[in-house]
Amino acid sequence: MTRNSSYKLACITRTVYMASRLCRYRWRIMFFGFLCTLVLPMYIYVSMVMIYVLKHGAPGGVVHPVLQTHFTASGLKFSSTLAPHPVKSFWRNELNSGALWNIIQYMIDSQHNPIINPNLAVNPPSISYKTERSRRSGNGCSPDFEINNTMPDFFTLPMQMKDFVTSMYCREYPLIIDPLDVCDGGPLAKNRAPTLILAIKSLTADFVNREAIRETWGRSGRIKTRDGRQRLVRRVFLLGMSKHLHIEEKLQLESDKYGDIIQWEFMDTFFNLTLKDVLFWDWFSRRCPHARFIFKGDDDIFMRTPALLDYLLAEEGNRSFSNGSRRSNKMETFVVGDVINSAGPMRSNGSKYYIPESFFKGIYPSYPGGGGVVYSGSLAHRLLEMSQKVHLFPIDDVYLGMCLQRLGVYPIHHPAFLTFDFPKDEPKEPCANHTFLLVHKRSPAEMFQLWTETSNPSSECRNATLRVETRVEFSRQKSVQNKN
Repeated sequence: MTRNSSYKLACITRTVYMASRLCRYRWRIMFFGFLCTLVLPMYIYVSMVMIYVLKHGAPGGVVHPVLQTHFTASGLKFSSTLAPHPVKSFWRNELNSGALWNIIQYMIDSQHNPIINPNLAVNPPSISYKTERSRRSGNGCSPDFEINNTMPDFFTLPMQMKDFVTSMYCREYPLIIDPLDVCDGGPLAKNRAPTLILAIKSLTADFVNREAIRETWGRSGRIKTRDGRQRLVRRVFLLGMSKHLHIEEKLQLESDKYGDIIQWEFMDTFFNLTLKDVLFWDWFSRRCPHARFIFKGDDDIFMRTPALLDYLLAEEGNRSFSNGSRRSNKMETFVVGDVINSAGPMRSNGSKYYIPESFFKGIYPSYPGGGGVVYSGSLAHRLLEMSQKVHLFPIDDVYLGMCLQRLGVYPIHHPAFLTFDFPKDEPKEPCANHTFLLVHKRSPAEMFQLWTETSNPSSECRNATLRVETRVEFSRQKSVQNKN
């Protein structure tokens, strides 16, 4: 046999050997292949079920969510080189409105913003932006005539708007008349504090109105409520100055006689009513800080003071507000009146409420009508503090709403506060005068008539209850726009 033949025979023999080996293990290979075909899908299925249970919990059972190690806020920008950061700032860094008041208030907000100014937590500002500016002038509260350069239409504005703008940085005016005996002082001041202080806005020349109030609903001393309890009530009138010397001299005599006049050294104008709020809060904090409630209103309203005391005592004893909401520190947020919502500035140049767009843009916050509002003494202290961070606004009840909004306090609306009088379309019921707490626009003669009627109610009206809702469709917003 040749060498080539031997090589071919060896190859055939090796091939036959390998074929016999494959034939021997074929069944084993087929078995393991079949086993893998069954096990692999089962493994994938079990893995998916375990992932779902870990994330969402077992179906039909108690859900145990897996707490995330890190929380990723929405609105973030991601980068390969930087940590995730917000796409835009969390607060406005620019002011859209070019109105003067909005700009000034934005500056004040920026100064009191602890995020923008981290040092505020360590070194809180002791005085406001407005007070600081008036002090820098060097002349007390002298008008700032340079401000007219910031309003393009300044010289076309009504005189009361011009006067307000040039002096709106001033809020520190000395007292001319300061009654000292309204509230007791000393160690027993808290125990002898009045339940209610009547803080009544009045003009220097309104002697007849003040006299009618003293003899009717605004009496000072222990007042008997409708259910027979007696509570201490004190009265003060809030005044500015008059241009007439003889009126000022007569006012001094009135103060000497009654001891209920508070007068500051600013002109008694409509747009200066806000000063009466701010300065009264300061006076209250020093002279009568423990009084439980404050009524602030106009000198042409009539109020059923005994009924108001009953209402306030009931609210004080009840843990929930009359609107059903509850709060542990209820009295620190208590303010009630005829609440006006979604009102806006008057743009009619002929209205005494006129606010030009160059001065303010926006919608007013909810506020109780300035004809008559009641709030707790504890809230008055908070209002004083907040007023240092809210720039003066020419309309006093709107300014109160601005301070309340920043305190997170929502005024309670009560239909018995008729600051726009009875609705004209409402039929006058026989006992209507026994259903309100206060009503606006009453002359001194009408005050005496109402005092006689409500002090000695007829048997028919003796058990009349307070108004709970307006009896006909009535828009307070329309009334705001139609104020005289």
